[in-house]
Amino acid sequence: MSEIPRDLPLDRVARIQAEWRRERPDVDPSPQGVIGRMHRITDYLRESIVEVYQRHGIGEGEFDVLATLRRAGEPFERAAGELADHTMVTSGGLTKRVDRLEKRGLVTRRVSELDGRARVVALTPAGRELVDRVFTEHMENEHRLLSVLNAADLASIEGVLTRWLAAVDEG
Repeated sequence: MSEIPRDLPLDRVARIQAEWRRERPDVDPSPQGVIGRMHRITDYLRESIVEVYQRHGIGEGEFDVLATLRRAGEPFERAAGELADHTMVTSGGLTKRVDRLEKRGLVTRRVSELDGRARVVALTPAGRELVDRVFTEHMENEHRLLSVLNAADLASIEGVLTRWLAAVDEG
């Protein structure tokens, strides 16, 4: 990786890299230029995104469950195992989230008509109204967060991240 372009201000990551170059000139700290900045941006984005959920009394994992059910289309339900496959949640974590959402009247659980051992989780009307409201605000927030970048930068970042994620997903 190359040195930082001279026209960019030194940020915290650049200062850390410079200190490592001074202290350990035998080790190349250039990956920190990407990974360190991504880590800091991820922390900032997560905080900004979670604020939206918190204003509506839900957490990130609960939004993930509600959004997954909403994206399923009518009748806004999924088998519990399928729900776990469509979220970033383990089956144990999913049970806890569904329990909390069910107590709030946002989802229901019932025995599957196809398999008496399986459970189906469905959005209630209140759950659908909440997730629609939160999703709208969430997208407005994400547009705001990305508004500091121009269209060409966004397209470039999306392309790079898509290729990188495909490589990571392939193992």
